[in-house]
Amino acid sequence: MSSDVSSTSAESLQPAPSPNQLAGRFADAFRPKRWLYWTDMLGSAAIGWTCFVISVRAPFGTPLHVLASVGAIFGLLRAILFIHELAHLKPGQIPGFEVAWNLLVGIPLVVPSLMYVGSHKDHHRRTAFGTNDDPEYAPIAHWSRPRIASFVATVAFVPALLFIRWGLLGPLSRLIPALRPITVGKCSTLVINSDYSRPMPKGSQLERWNLEEAGAAVYVWLVVAGVAAGWLPLAYLAQIWLVGAGVLIVNQLRTLAAHGYENAGVPVDTQGQLLDSINLRGWAPVTALVAPVGLRYHALHHYLPSLPYHSLGRVHRQLLEELPADSPYRSTVRGGILDTLQRLWHKAAPA
Repeated sequence: MSSDVSSTSAESLQPAPSPNQLAGRFADAFRPKRWLYWTDMLGSAAIGWTCFVISVRAPFGTPLHVLASVGAIFGLLRAILFIHELAHLKPGQIPGFEVAWNLLVGIPLVVPSLMYVGSHKDHHRRTAFGTNDDPEYAPIAHWSRPRIASFVATVAFVPALLFIRWGLLGPLSRLIPALRPITVGKCSTLVINSDYSRPMPKGSQLERWNLEEAGAAVYVWLVVAGVAAGWLPLAYLAQIWLVGAGVLIVNQLRTLAAHGYENAGVPVDTQGQLLDSINLRGWAPVTALVAPVGLRYHALHHYLPSLPYHSLGRVHRQLLEELPADSPYRSTVRGGILDTLQRLWHKAAPA
């Protein structure tokens, strides 16, 4: 059977085991290992920030600067992508983890957790997936190749926009009520679908927004003041932009390899989400580096969203051992990142 989702008809496949059946079959795998979350996130952040400090101190363009910058990009990429786990963890499941993540990773990289927690669930809702109500899906397979290239390249400017969002728009939107819906709806969420509009926070969400917006604004203005006063070198701003752009570009490429992106706005059922999603095989060290924290098992994640990242690999391997040859789950498996990106590129219009 071909592993290409686009060449496989959902009707020709035997139904996959239901999420409830798999939840019962792998019940022990659904318990998050707190010690592993803490060790992994703290270790990734420590590696990323250590490399970042070295890169700031090293002369620009030297081998040490380049090597440290690459280390900072991939260390902080892994640390920052725990935001995906935060979006799925139940409140109180790992006490203090979101606060620590925001202080060590989210706010220093001007990506507080509110940019993903709350909105990401729209990407999993059956009635929203692949529609304008899904912040993380667009019909990219139907785009032109120049548009796809621009989709990747333009995220290099996002670090500067994030400084403006949290340092300027956030405080102004509190003073100018008419600006608030635009700031929340269009400037506060990690999206690939520009038509998505974030609803205003309500209830328990308000406390998160108030605290994180205040924290991000204070951080931005401390950085500006530190550079203006000479406490922080200009190299800090240049390097935070360089590393932030690197993280975003790698993540954008990883995002392109997460789905088939062929759906043109029609809601799909659970199996439809599965068939549109991708599990990456490839050479494990490289795949895990580019798609860390379990994101290489994206199809499995869409089928079992509450499965912790550290259990995805084990469940994936067991499913491949047990499922029949005509299982739809097998059709979600691709090669590595490059193989998946090449497939998408070939589908796209030349211009």
